[in-house]
Amino acid sequence: MAELRAILVDSEFVFVRYAFIMGVCASVAFGMVGSLVVARRVTYVAGAVSHAVLAGIGAAVFAQRSYGWLWFDPLFGAVLAACVAALLLGLARFAATEREDSVIGAIWSVGVAVGLLFFAAAPGYTDPMSYLFGNILLIGVRDLWLVLALDAVIIALTVLFYPQLKAVCFDEDFARLRGVPVRMAYTLLLLLIALTVVLLISIVGMVLVVALMTLPAAAAGRFTRSLWQMMALASVFCLVFVTGGLVLSFRADLPTGPTIILVAGAGYALALSVRSVARIFAPQAQ
Repeated sequence: MAELRAILVDSEFVFVRYAFIMGVCASVAFGMVGSLVVARRVTYVAGAVSHAVLAGIGAAVFAQRSYGWLWFDPLFGAVLAACVAALLLGLARFAATEREDSVIGAIWSVGVAVGLLFFAAAPGYTDPMSYLFGNILLIGVRDLWLVLALDAVIIALTVLFYPQLKAVCFDEDFARLRGVPVRMAYTLLLLLIALTVVLLISIVGMVLVVALMTLPAAAAGRFTRSLWQMMALASVFCLVFVTGGLVLSFRADLPTGPTIILVAGAGYALALSVRSVARIFAPQAQ
């Protein structure tokens, strides 16, 4: 801890400070939306959205280099592509006659293909590795402010529509009978997943995004009995995983994104073990 504190105040490691600030602030959104994803069991939807984001990033890079649209930041392209993918999945869920899993597969694969084609067509060379696997240490001041603004939007929407989101996650049919606008709530859930995916890509990349969205929430679910408790504990777990992975990657000179996921996987395995041992030694009900 003392070493981390020294690094954060050192002017030579300002990029680590930005990464730490982003990890702390974004962990709340990850824990909240990740809990909704785990409760609703739509991890595959998050995977489809995360891969579709590459199309928006590629389009932004192509527009910047080919047409000089410097205002079209890859983050804006990612948000646009993620929201379009979320809306398409919402239409597939309620309005289309095509199987939902087929639409998910199409969005998943086509998004990656379109993104790679944009990268290939853009003048100059673009290394997609930072987008595929993330690099939180490359975040600058402008990126940090954009990400924090996105984080605030996600948290505000989740808190404001918490009753509707909770209802659609646990019992959609009962929620419909109680007058909850199920289509609106589910579409909002998809959009929240889309925005959270964009946040996660900056940390772990599109390939590993599903793990960081679900592992902290799944671990928290082993120790909680309500959704809000799960959200709170998942946010704490996510903060621990991101910070631990950041410190470990810095000290061992390892890629940041994969290291964070390994720490999260170890934390999830530990949560399963602790819960299993507690169940074994718990007194049996007569």
